[in-house]
Amino acid sequence: MITAGIDCGAKNTKAVIIGDGKIIGKGKVLTGFDQIDASDKSFEAALKEAGISKDDVNKITGTGSGKASIKIASENVNEIKAIAKGGYFYFPNARTVADVGAEEGRAVRISQGGSVEDFAINEKCAAGAGSFIEAMGRALETPLEEMGRLSLESDRDIPMNAQCVIFAESEVVGLIHAKTSVSDISRAIHDAMASRIVSLIRRVGVNDDVVMIGGVGHNPGFIRSMERLLNTKIYVPDQPEFAAAVGAAVVAAIES
Repeated sequence: MITAGIDCGAKNTKAVIIGDGKIIGKGKVLTGFDQIDASDKSFEAALKEAGISKDDVNKITGTGSGKASIKIASENVNEIKAIAKGGYFYFPNARTVADVGAEEGRAVRISQGGSVEDFAINEKCAAGAGSFIEAMGRALETPLEEMGRLSLESDRDIPMNAQCVIFAESEVVGLIHAKTSVSDISRAIHDAMASRIVSLIRRVGVNDDVVMIGGVGHNPGFIRSMERLLNTKIYVPDQPEFAAAVGAAVVAAIES
C-alpha cells in the first residue's frame, strides 16, 4: 500500500509518501497565501522524488493548521494525532514527543503504538515557537541560521524573564547595551524559549526517550538548551519538519 500525508503549516507545507512502511518521497514548499496551491505543489514534489504518479497513491490524509485547504486529501487528521504517529514512526521507543514549529509549540505523551495519552499546546504566545528566535535574531542583527551555533559557544546562564516577544526584545537590547556577547545573548534566548516547551513536556510527563520534531529541531542551540533543562537526551529525526506529514501518512495506512 502507498499512502501520503500532507502537513499544511503556517510557514511551510510538507508532503510525505510512504510505501510498505518506508518513506519513498518528500516535498516541501513555502505555504504563502495560497494553501491549496502549496499543498498541491508539495505533493507533486513528493511524487517526483518517489518516481510514481498520483494514481499510484491509495490514500492521502491532511493535517496542520491549513488542513481544510488540502483539497486533494480524502480526509484530515488533527495535528496531535499526526505528531504522535510521526514521532513513533521515527523512534518506536519514544513516549514523549515535542513539536516546535514557526508559530506553535506542543508536547504529546504517547503509548506503545503511538496513541495519544495526553497533550499540551502553547498557542497564545510566540515565545514558545520558532518565530521567537527569528524575532530575537533581528534584534541582534544576526541571521537565524547562526543563532543556534552561537548559542553553543556560551557557557553563561543569563535568565530572560519576559513572557512575550516585545518585552523579550527589550531585554535583548538591554543586554546589547551592557556589552554582553552575542553568543551569551543567543544562549539566553534559546534557554528562555526552551523553558516554555519544557513546561509543556512536564505537564504531560517526562519520559526517558523525548523526541523533538518540527522545524526548530534543526536548531542545535535549542536542542542543547532542552537537554540541559530536562537533563536527558533529545532524539531528533534527520528531517524533523516532515514528522507530522509522516504521521498523517501513517494514519492513512492504518485507517484504509
